[in-house]
Amino acid sequence: MCPPTVTMSSLRLTPRTKSMIKLACGIRLRLTVNPKRPFMSTLMSTVWPMIKFTSTARPMIKLTSTVRPMTKLTSTVWPMTKFTPMPTATPKTEPRPAIRLMGPGPAATGLMNAVYFTNWNVNETYFDPENVEAKGITHAIYAFADIGADGTVKPMDLWADVQKPWSGDTTESGNNAYGCVKRMFILKKRNRNLKTLLSIGGWTASNGGKFSTMAATEEGRKAFAESAVKLATDWGMDGLDIDWESPKDTNEAKHLVLLLHECRKALDEYATAQGQRYRYLLTAATSAGPAHYEIMDLAGMDKYLDIWNLMAYDFAGGWDTTTGHQANLFMDPDKPESTKASTHRSVTDYLGAGIPSKKINLGVPLYGRSFAKTRGLGASFQGSDAPEARQGTWLYRDLPRPGAKVEYNEKLVASWSYSEDKGELVSYDTVRSTQAKARYILDQRLGGAFFWEASGDKSGDDSLVGTMAASLGSLDDTENMLEYPNSQYDNIKNCMPGV
Repeated sequence: MCPPTVTMSSLRLTPRTKSMIKLACGIRLRLTVNPKRPFMSTLMSTVWPMIKFTSTARPMIKLTSTVRPMTKLTSTVWPMTKFTPMPTATPKTEPRPAIRLMGPGPAATGLMNAVYFTNWNVNETYFDPENVEAKGITHAIYAFADIGADGTVKPMDLWADVQKPWSGDTTESGNNAYGCVKRMFILKKRNRNLKTLLSIGGWTASNGGKFSTMAATEEGRKAFAESAVKLATDWGMDGLDIDWESPKDTNEAKHLVLLLHECRKALDEYATAQGQRYRYLLTAATSAGPAHYEIMDLAGMDKYLDIWNLMAYDFAGGWDTTTGHQANLFMDPDKPESTKASTHRSVTDYLGAGIPSKKINLGVPLYGRSFAKTRGLGASFQGSDAPEARQGTWLYRDLPRPGAKVEYNEKLVASWSYSEDKGELVSYDTVRSTQAKARYILDQRLGGAFFWEASGDKSGDDSLVGTMAASLGSLDDTENMLEYPNSQYDNIKNCMPGV
């Protein structure tokens, strides 16, 4: 069992008290609490002398990322990254909320800043989970686990998941987890506010009909839920992320609700069986395309979900006849062919369906959609100049391309680059658009943001993940779970001794 640590998050403090202490002291407190002495007395004698009030304004905290430089892409294989084309939305004029272009925004506490980490990157771009800069990240979502023919959840890549030896690993006696799973557990042990989730499915599993077949029967749903919880807790995760892209009709949508019910039940039963007063998270990656979410029972799903990861990207791509923005906040009434959909419309529709704003995470891409031989936005194009293995995308870390000029539309909250010499346009998010999206999250009182996916980010001040963290301000600081007494892996069961 891991030794307990007394932190602010383990004490029964109101969010207001926590915020006052953090902002006034400028530190993350660890208090030694005397159980025989009232807590407020301890707090006043320990903290109050350190507090000096110089301003009533909330200070802005700039996050400096220390993410390691990324390894240049050398592989010619890129599996499981094909995206579902976003159906074209009917252009319409949107009522736009007032978005401040300056200022820290309203006070926010407990916001999420999540990042997907994919297991195939350890083989293709050699991106190690250790490259993830945990500071400023609240949740790391591990993608993906697969679905077997019998409906059970299983590893997608056993070698990358639990067998691959990393530099510094030593073979120990017993049945131990290595690979990405070991690295993820070490990350959360060293960063107690970082929660890890196991994402199941993705485009490949969804497109192959694995979800629809499994979810069609009660036996399939039960097998899925029980095996998903078993795999997640074997790997030392804090919950599940369901990535079904997407139910094709109302019947499958009904099955998805029933599947989420089984998953929620299995997670709660596991916690109860372990005697843990801990809520394992259940999240879902869902579409921002009206053609997809309008057939889904959003209210029914919300009964069981803790978080909605709204995939607010891939609005435009190689499947279209004209170029367009792939992750714009608003539609362009002057050039509707350049905005096939919009984030604001999908957020408005989700809220209209009764989804609490605080449960919606706004998705941000760490890649760009490339259009070749084009004269600009809303114009025709011919293919992509991106490597064939990347299926029409460039990683954000490789953008802008040489000779391209970066542009930004403040009204649409959309950025892109364009090379007149090459005729290549790439739609992608930048630091500026990410800052604007953070203000939108605060203004709409959303739950936070997430990024697809970690290997695409830059380092330092150019990091979009770091930019979002700094712009949102107060992030979720709830502690993760480290006790998994029933894990089949000895090092996880024993809380990764020696770390």
